[in-house]
Amino acid sequence: MTALLTLALAVAVDTVAVPDLSHPWGLEECISWALEHNLNVVQQEMSRQNSEIELNSAQWSLAPSVQASASENWSFGRGLGGDNTYASGNSSTTGFSIGGGVNLFDGLATPNRISQARLNLDAATADLEKARDDIRVAVARAYVQILYNYEIVDVARQQISIDSLQVARLEGMMASGKASSAQVSQQKASLAQSQVTLVQAENNLRVAILDLAQLLEFPTWDGFEVVRPDVQVDDFYLGHPDDIYDEACGLRPAVRAEQLRLDASEKTIAIAKAGYMPSLSLSAGLGTNYYSNYGGKGFWDQMNDNFSQYIGLSLNIPIFNKFSTRNQVRSAELNRTAQKVRLRQVQQQLYKEIQQAWNGAVAARAKYDASMMAADAARDAFELVQAKYENGKATITEFNESRSQMLKTRSDAIQATYEYVFQTRLVNFYRGGTINL
Repeated sequence: MTALLTLALAVAVDTVAVPDLSHPWGLEECISWALEHNLNVVQQEMSRQNSEIELNSAQWSLAPSVQASASENWSFGRGLGGDNTYASGNSSTTGFSIGGGVNLFDGLATPNRISQARLNLDAATADLEKARDDIRVAVARAYVQILYNYEIVDVARQQISIDSLQVARLEGMMASGKASSAQVSQQKASLAQSQVTLVQAENNLRVAILDLAQLLEFPTWDGFEVVRPDVQVDDFYLGHPDDIYDEACGLRPAVRAEQLRLDASEKTIAIAKAGYMPSLSLSAGLGTNYYSNYGGKGFWDQMNDNFSQYIGLSLNIPIFNKFSTRNQVRSAELNRTAQKVRLRQVQQQLYKEIQQAWNGAVAARAKYDASMMAADAARDAFELVQAKYENGKATITEFNESRSQMLKTRSDAIQATYEYVFQTRLVNFYRGGTINL
């Protein structure tokens, strides 16, 4: 299974996937694609697989080692023969052996290495999940930015529609002598400015779409569009940030990964302390030889006569190793302290992110309520000014100022809407929920 997954990852890296852009993409589809093709996620998956290989190697270190060998030697002149006597002449020796050894006791270093490798694998798995969480948040943020820019483009187009109608109305009035050319020119200037605003809004939309396409690792983004869902602003229970943090500490993979590494650092200390303990190993083997000058006996007779076996125990007791073991223990203990600091840093960063998300949601809700009231008031004011302007009781300057204020408050309300929706979804995400719209 691991080999197949490795092959799949290698193919994914070497082959650029081509997305189907014949339909608008929803948020879930974007996230699913990113989880499969984003290179950061792919790298973390390969790192996890490397930790899996290291665990496998540690587990197999308990097994005995077995080696086989064969040799052929030639001697010229006076030399020792197979009968253990010296004679002059050329001779050759053929040997075969097989042997093995097993570690019986090494101060529990090997079991601790296995436990350490298992903890490192769990940490690498948590790192992979963190990378997936990061890409989920990044995709959702980029997706919401596109939705916001879509709305701004709509507002800009509505602004052009209003200005175009006023230009046409003034041109008709000028033809009948009820409006001056200066009024028409002023309104055309407003229309031109609105067209510039639309161009800027459309450019911002393209940039936002490009940002998401690059995040999804698309080779091309021509024709890429996203689904524009009906975003609902509802009353969301935020709770208290400290309560959210308490929940998140047990859920967030970043915290879990560093906690696992802290546990693994304890195993590193135990491995280092194993150097104080004696070690015991068992070895055994078989062997035989053939000598070309061994009293005329044939190959198989000599193989049988010279067949030997051995078995042995080896005990090593450390006495003094220049304080190497002591310094390894001290270094491992220092690494454990450093890992505690890293764990605390990750926890503090998580608390900071939750505080920012919570405060952002609270501020976005207040901004949303205020901007909606301002947008309603500006719309009502514009309708009154528009009616007065069309009846000749308001100037074109008053009309344009009221229109600009209305469109600005609408843009602010749209921005506040998407900020609030994203921030509340982010708070829910820290609680273990999913990011959706």
